[in-house]
Amino acid sequence: MTLHSNTPGNIVWLNGTFDVLHTGHIKLFRYARMLAGQNGQVLVGIDTDERVQAFKGPTRPVNSLSERMLMLMSIKHIDTVTPFSSDWELETLIYMSKPDYMVIGDDYRGKRIIGAEHIKEIVYITRDEKSTSNIVNR
Repeated sequence: MTLHSNTPGNIVWLNGTFDVLHTGHIKLFRYARMLAGQNGQVLVGIDTDERVQAFKGPTRPVNSLSERMLMLMSIKHIDTVTPFSSDWELETLIYMSKPDYMVIGDDYRGKRIIGAEHIKEIVYITRDEKSTSNIVNR
């Protein structure tokens, strides 16, 4: 006999560039799915190409927005992927989503987190030793 829960799940928000996907990203998405639960949603905001270039330089992103979105939408732990091009747009997406949790790297502790006032709880995770910048710079 299989039991199915009718309880609503949590809404979990993540955002980032997600340029060159690596195992650290997958661990992040798996953790977000665990927080969301069976009936919840994992929502991912992704920086536009122009925004990535503004923050990381003219050689980035390695993969275009459409390529990055396709890769993210192919990951079973993720329900929705939405691009954003400004802090205001990111904050609006978070406000409209009404997330229960935001999952973010612990390197953001003590820093301003866009949209934090619209999130019930921020969950900091220890960053994996891998990072897209380290991979690209090799």
